[in-house]
Amino acid sequence: MSHNIAYSTADKADVLAYLGSDGNLSADQRRRLDAMRKAAQVTQDDLDRQGVDWGLSLPDALDHLIAGRIDSDAECAGNAYHCAVQHIIDHNASDPAHLGTYSKPSTFFGLVDDEMRRLGVPADLLPHGYLYGGLPGDFPFIPHSIDGYPAIGHLPLAEAEPAAEAYRAVLDRMAPDFRYDVQELIEKLEEEHNEWEYATKNIGWYTQDTLFFKLT
Repeated sequence: MSHNIAYSTADKADVLAYLGSDGNLSADQRRRLDAMRKAAQVTQDDLDRQGVDWGLSLPDALDHLIAGRIDSDAECAGNAYHCAVQHIIDHNASDPAHLGTYSKPSTFFGLVDDEMRRLGVPADLLPHGYLYGGLPGDFPFIPHSIDGYPAIGHLPLAEAEPAAEAYRAVLDRMAPDFRYDVQELIEKLEEEHNEWEYATKNIGWYTQDTLFFKLT
């Protein structure tokens, strides 16, 4: 089974504002929450058609997160909570972009990490670490998905350029099997950095600070 990796940019505070809010939200946030609930139901309907039962519905998982509860004892509750958090991200972020499709992305990027580490890339910039790093540290704990997917990762936008520069510095010395995918990652990180740098300097309302990764 293949897994897709997508990414989008957001202000992490906009996402965090919903978790444990108990409905104490602005009019715009309530409008977004209504859209999240509708999207969660659409996703749940699709899961039902596939015969996938996580023991916790996505609308209920979303309501738990809003209420500040993460206490379902369903075996696959982590899957539902991760998917519900992703709906919150999606409704507060830029349009998602596609990073790649991999049969075993964790294995592949684990090997990329090994190769980059060997070539001197700093540990905090290695891609597996942020692709599978979960939510930012100031977010509440979300139980892991039972089979590892869906998963969420993040990278501060301020680190996109340092990561791209570190990868480009070692690209020619990497094993050929990794170069194409790392080149793609470099280009996407550079593009996101350029857009973030421009918007931060020129758009007064812009506050996005985080790249969120969605692995499904």
